[in-house]
Amino acid sequence: MVDGTASPATTSGPSLFVSHASADADAARRLVVALEAAGCTVWWDGMLTAGEAFQTSIETALARVDAVIVLWSAAANDSHWVRDEAAVGRDRGRLVPLSLDGGLPPLGFRQLHVIDFSHWNGKADAAPFQQLLAGVAAVAGRAVSAPVKQVAGATGPRTGIDRRWLLGGGVGLAAAAAGGWAIWRQSPAQAQGSIAVLPFRNLSGRDEEDYFAEGLAEELRTTLALNRQLLVSGAASAGGFRQSDADPRQIAKALGVSSLLMGTVRPAAGRVRIAVRLVDGSTGLERWSQSFDRVAADVLAVQAEIATTVADALISSLAQADGWQARRPGATRNSAAFDHYLKGQALYQSAASDASDRAALAEYDAAIAADARYGAAHAARSRCLVTIANNSNDADAAARLRAQALSGARQAIALAPDMAEGHAALGYLLSSQLDLAAARDPYRRALELGLGNAPILAGCAEFLGQMGDFATARTAVARAALLDPLNPRVFRSKGVIEYGARAWAEAASAFGAVLRLQPDMDTVHSLMGDMALAQGDLAGARRHYSAEQGRVSRLRSLAIIDGRTAGRAAGEVHLARLTAEFGDAVAFQRAEVLAQWGERDAALASLELALQQRDSGLILAAHDPMLDPVRDDPRFVAVLRAIGAPETVGQV
Repeated sequence: MVDGTASPATTSGPSLFVSHASADADAARRLVVALEAAGCTVWWDGMLTAGEAFQTSIETALARVDAVIVLWSAAANDSHWVRDEAAVGRDRGRLVPLSLDGGLPPLGFRQLHVIDFSHWNGKADAAPFQQLLAGVAAVAGRAVSAPVKQVAGATGPRTGIDRRWLLGGGVGLAAAAAGGWAIWRQSPAQAQGSIAVLPFRNLSGRDEEDYFAEGLAEELRTTLALNRQLLVSGAASAGGFRQSDADPRQIAKALGVSSLLMGTVRPAAGRVRIAVRLVDGSTGLERWSQSFDRVAADVLAVQAEIATTVADALISSLAQADGWQARRPGATRNSAAFDHYLKGQALYQSAASDASDRAALAEYDAAIAADARYGAAHAARSRCLVTIANNSNDADAAARLRAQALSGARQAIALAPDMAEGHAALGYLLSSQLDLAAARDPYRRALELGLGNAPILAGCAEFLGQMGDFATARTAVARAALLDPLNPRVFRSKGVIEYGARAWAEAASAFGAVLRLQPDMDTVHSLMGDMALAQGDLAGARRHYSAEQGRVSRLRSLAIIDGRTAGRAAGEVHLARLTAEFGDAVAFQRAEVLAQWGERDAALASLELALQQRDSGLILAAHDPMLDPVRDDPRFVAVLRAIGAPETVGQV
């Protein structure tokens, strides 16, 4: 590290070696500071202290690090030291080269793409640094934390209860750092017929139009994923290489795919120019490329043409028995409706605040106004309404929102019976209303139709786990992880499933993967603390509870641990804050606290209040270890029966 006090235990990112010429020491120091701020452990010669064995230290570091970053420049090109260090990185398959002056590296080091750092402004969100993080992730196989991109309209942080991701509510993109692919590696030979659709680049120069380019890529990904002869990498994983100039071979290796679909979009004066290329992941060479210059109204026809051409290039012939078409079920032919839908998706997937969810809802409404038969928009609107309802403290308003959502989900299914998103939206709504028995069929249908959609697979798997069908849940979430190995939400679902099965070691492994990908994800530390507490590890429980980021989960967790270890009065401080801030909307969490304090009657009364209010948190009650102290009480069993939840815990 810059101060010479390396502490790998405090970072979760990759370990890096930075090689540079002595003349470029200032540039190296600036880069090291930025890399460490991104969570990396960095070795460079600025760490060496007087008297250290210089050559031994370098050789040891080069042999152990996840990636070797070489800062090429005129001075570095003439340095035998830099060339030797670069050769080690190249021979280990760990080399990430960049150019400080815009020049080429010496002969023998030009096989890999060199990132141009000649105009880097030192900021972490600048394009060259983001490209470097993506390149590091591709060769290191470990997550790198990157600044989260803001979406227009997604203003203000989300506060309070966020039940967006409860049992499939997050069917869409999730922010994820590139590089977590080592958590679920493909076989060494990348599967034939596998492809990653990378986010298309917006070349308009206007950031507010990014949603269109990235949304077009996502629609193509969804369409291709419906062809069961193709294995399509998930959105979160592919999204980790947004704006990346890493070598296509490295990206394909990281994602475990045989091909990449890359593209650019340039909208201007009512026309759109779309350039796409299909790249062979093993050679980095183009298999096909084409440009389309059309009026904006023809974009949807271009999308279908691209999907057909790509599928034809990847497989010898399409399986007609599968009924695959180059237009997804529930699609629209109305370009204005499509534009509003993409804006809504970008806002909803930002998960920024209640305001962004409501802005997304307005865009879905506009899409449906433009095309009332737009099935995908009806499904997205239904999901959005449920999310707003779940996060509301107003029970009457939530009930009205859920009634609208039910109508929307049924309309989506009527318009597009073979669209997985419609069935998933209905399952999400019914489970949120605590009608778990009714939710089972829509979730199972969504699972059948959504085998190529990682978020749908994960959401269905989590529901099935809560219903005690752990075998099917594990199979589904394993496929989700295969498709989207950089998506922390997928691994959270896997952890929740194993948590419900009381398979503590497996759950801890999955939650650990989540934290490597997204260290600040809400509820994960709380769940890990619950597992520690269930196993009698009070110190471990406190450690995790103290690290929890979500306000509700943190207050609930601290109330539990302080009430059990520091006295009831200490716990009451946190419970009082929880109740003051969130009222009866946290009746379920209050029941968990009271159960852990041994207050059986009060805990059961709080659970009954949660049932009365249709608190969607009750979905978790069947397998929640925090409720074990009241599990044998007839009143608790009555609550489970009322919502159709299983009465046996941990059916593995």
